[in-house]
Amino acid sequence: MTSTTHLGNASIVAIGGGHGLGRILSALSAYGSQVTGIVTTTDNGGSTGRIRACQGGIAWGDTRNCINQLITEPSIGSMIFEYRFRGNGELGGHNLGNLMLKALDNLSIRPLDAINLIRDMLKVNTHIVPMSEHPADLAAMTAEGNIISGETSVDELNDIPQRLYVEPAVPATKEAITAIEDADLILLGPGSFLTSVMPPLLLKEMGMALKNSKAKVIFVTNLDFENGPAGMMSLETMLHWCERAMEGRHLDGILTDRHHPDLPVRYQQIIENLASSNHEWRHDRDKLKHAIDKLIITC
Repeated sequence: MTSTTHLGNASIVAIGGGHGLGRILSALSAYGSQVTGIVTTTDNGGSTGRIRACQGGIAWGDTRNCINQLITEPSIGSMIFEYRFRGNGELGGHNLGNLMLKALDNLSIRPLDAINLIRDMLKVNTHIVPMSEHPADLAAMTAEGNIISGETSVDELNDIPQRLYVEPAVPATKEAITAIEDADLILLGPGSFLTSVMPPLLLKEMGMALKNSKAKVIFVTNLDFENGPAGMMSLETMLHWCERAMEGRHLDGILTDRHHPDLPVRYQQIIENLASSNHEWRHDRDKLKHAIDKLIITC
């Protein structure tokens, strides 16, 4: 990667979970197929968790959320994909998009092929790749040495876990690794740190690809404090966890809305006004795009 990289030909990879990753991807939707979102697949809550408990497979909810945020042309197809059943019956609370993706999965189509079929149907140009096409769960080791399994259980911990794991140790999707190898800019977050940002980084091939990548790797901070154990972590600790997962690769900087005086000086702090005028805890799409455009120019 050289200083001649232009906005028109940059390859961007964003890694994370549903709401935060979806916000980044929607902010960069004008880049179309130059952007790849690598999506966490370990969720075990809500509609996704119920489907996994009944049918197995990877978690589809974060992928569906990202696709929803990338739909720019409302249609009957998008209405179907976004529909959520109401009531207290067996279908109550289920999102039809999750069921559609799972149905395609059951037809022995690769999870990535299922995503691409839906992307084509809904005219979504941005690439969306699951971190792995093999089912796995997030697990944590507590300070007492106990192993807690499942994202929802990790979120309910009263203390910061000692370590995180993905069980079993599934392989990363090969297209995700290729996207990282070809990237000019890689964005981690925003989103739930332990349950959205970290799971993809815990895959061995993903960590190694990030270590060897020539791209600029930037951590995007949340605009508000998290609940649960992640809310007890300092930003420096979060950055250390990311770097440990990337085999010691140092982050090139953080994109944030405020100065963090306690961070070591080796972290470049790119400070931008990123908050939505309607919701201070939510990133504004246009402000995000403007900030990321400036990052690309410096690649």
